[in-house]
Amino acid sequence: MVKRWFECCSPTSAANLGSVQCSRCPLPARKTAAAERVRHVNRIKGFLFSQGISGYQPLRRDRRQRLEELQTGDGRAFPQHLKALINRELDRLELLLKHIKTVEAARDALLAEEQTAKPGPAAMLLDIRGIGPEFAAILWSEGLFRHFENRRQIAAYAGLAPTPWQSGAVDREQGVSKAGNPRLRTTSIQLAWLWLRNQPRSALSLWFHERVNRNGGRLRKTTIVALARKLLVALWKYVTAGVVIEGVTMKVA
Repeated sequence: MVKRWFECCSPTSAANLGSVQCSRCPLPARKTAAAERVRHVNRIKGFLFSQGISGYQPLRRDRRQRLEELQTGDGRAFPQHLKALINRELDRLELLLKHIKTVEAARDALLAEEQTAKPGPAAMLLDIRGIGPEFAAILWSEGLFRHFENRRQIAAYAGLAPTPWQSGAVDREQGVSKAGNPRLRTTSIQLAWLWLRNQPRSALSLWFHERVNRNGGRLRKTTIVALARKLLVALWKYVTAGVVIEGVTMKVA
């Protein structure tokens, strides 16, 4: 990952790919590190669960101190060989946490540079309540920086375009195509769930609740994909044409 990042950010590569493509480098690095962090945390919890211990949080700052205080589920002293093994896992985890902070700092620096230079698209996304640096960076670098002719093209690029199927009198929907950018699709769906919490009065949230209520409370997952598609199109119109999403709440300066 470090080698790929270095090659992408080298002067020759940056000149060929452009500043937008090069700014994507911290994003895959953080995704990989976050997935590795989950694996280390789960491994530590698995070791502890084998001794009847639950409730230990490896990401807490007092993780070392709490490890020394642990006892097995039946009240025995915690085995020393397992404690040494978990300490080594904590060493790797702490190194990984430092790496994630470094990558996040690089990401935030890129966004801050864009904000100070001029109010660019990524900075515009940050003005919306519920969209943080990670979502803004992914949405912009994975899709919104590209040119699309219409809403169908951006939905298809994200793999959120519907796939209708017709045969005689049968007319049904097969779901989304999933043929586009998986990272942009996943982020859009995650943002759609958060949008309902952070933007409850927006037209898109009201549309979602009305659609779910019409179906008797069913098909929430299917409807959230449709909301993700509508939200991505709305954000594309916002950053390219300045069309503000109806009912959206902006962050207080």
